[in-house]
Amino acid sequence: MAAHRARRPAWWRTAETTDLAGLLRGAGDALLIDGIGTWLTAAMDECGAWDGAAESAARLADRIAGLVGAWRETRAHVVAVSDETGLGVVPRTRAGRLFRDELGRLNQMLAAESEETELVVAGRIIPL
Repeated sequence: MAAHRARRPAWWRTAETTDLAGLLRGAGDALLIDGIGTWLTAAMDECGAWDGAAESAARLADRIAGLVGAWRETRAHVVAVSDETGLGVVPRTRAGRLFRDELGRLNQMLAAESEETELVVAGRIIPL
């Protein structure tokens, strides 16, 4: 992690937070989010959503709605990295399938609110 940070320009500020919506609301000119899957994992942990119960799913849906709303309203130029989970092997566990499905839906929602969305495969950029 330290080597990763050391490669960044000195003027970059690093924020490690699960309050991504708050970060978007306070963002200035530009924001690099690395990554959406990590945020979703933390949000699922905080909401207790790994069991798929209706109450925890509702808490997670609220967190996701807050993120999407902040994404829509930010004036910052946002570049986000996310995993593509739908092209790989179907996870064996219920929690793995839940994560795959939630991340796929979240990627779709964020893409719908974005001016540009690209898929990178084997180092090739494919505009969506």
